Amino acid sequence: MIRNLIAAAVLLVAFDAGATEVNVVGLFPGKAVVVINRGAPRTLSVGQKTSEGVTLLSVDKTSAVLEIDGKKQTLEMGQHFESAAATGSRGEVSIAAGQGGHFVASGQVNGIGVRFMVDTGATLVAIPAVEARRLGIAYEKGQRGSSSTAGGIVPVFKVKLDSVTVGDITLLGVDAVVMEAPGMDFLLLGNSFLSRTEMRRDGTTLTLTKRF
Repeated sequence: MIRNLIAAAVLLVAFDAGATEVNVVGLFPGKAVVVINRGAPRTLSVGQKTSEGVTLLSVDKTSAVLEIDGKKQTLEMGQHFESAAATGSRGEVSIAAGQGGHFVASGQVNGIGVRFMVDTGATLVAIPAVEARRLGIAYEKGQRGSSSTAGGIVPVFKVKLDSVTVGDITLLGVDAVVMEAPGMDFLLLGNSFLSRTEMRRDGTTLTLTKRF
């Protein structure tokens, strides 16, 4: 039920190592749905404080006021905030080559766990339709097109993802396509994500560093 009420944007608050990471994924009268340190979504009422030290101070239709690590933060829909302690830091992830030399990594789409295969030949992040349904993405409302695959021409739908996370890198507003392609086992981490990182390969290890 929470998934159906989730707001259209994800607000990321990133802190230095050992601090607290908060995603605000829903706003309701007197309440907000938050993800803390990439855990399960939880609903906070105004005045409620979590064990991680996050307190919801107030909320309206467009923003939530939170106290995080003793500091008051007002987060509007679509805003990306980094604390002063995190200034100059950049997210990074190293991915080891797996079977067949493919780079496969665990990650999240809109806060939900997924498995990615890095594909530098893919223009956009690509999601199998079965996974899109699990993630609660209403892809049928997206821009419709088609794509040629080994199995023939398949319908695709262009969508925009609230957030994509791989390792310590979280990007907001990532373009993607949902593909009705049978047998597609992984989400493809394409250039709508990769182009916003610096890629460095050292033997069987691929390192991505967030650029913007």
